[in-house]
Amino acid sequence: MMRILIRRYKQHLQSTFMFAAMLICSVVFTSCEKDELEVQQNYPFELKVMPVPGEVKNGQTVEIRVTIERSGNFNDANYSIRYFQFDGQGTLRYHDELPYLPNDLYQLSAMQFRLYYTSQSIVSQSFDIWVSDNFGNEKQVSFQFNSKN
Repeated sequence: MMRILIRRYKQHLQSTFMFAAMLICSVVFTSCEKDELEVQQNYPFELKVMPVPGEVKNGQTVEIRVTIERSGNFNDANYSIRYFQFDGQGTLRYHDELPYLPNDLYQLSAMQFRLYYTSQSIVSQSFDIWVSDNFGNEKQVSFQFNSKN
């Protein structure tokens, strides 16, 4: 009697074991379908700007310190800058380079940088700086200087 029960349950145990092995194999093989890992590349960023004077006189240069603060780090992220002046006249440049042309894109090589705005006007001046990355994220900072006699 005991031998009959062992044979009967042995057959059920073997089929249950085979079913469990097939289930585990199907889960393992379907989870490895992708050839590449998904790596997040697109991280939003913020611009932090140190305070600047509210007044500037004709010929005076103002230093603008800017930091790009990223929410994540991707080594192949590239940043560029452009500006547009809509009131008054002046020039914006990076370090000792030539002044930027309005609305042209310029590559940024650092996450912290200094811009230099030189007033060429006796009236108030306003301009925007736009920083963008190669994933389509873009941030704007506006500046306004009153004329100083």
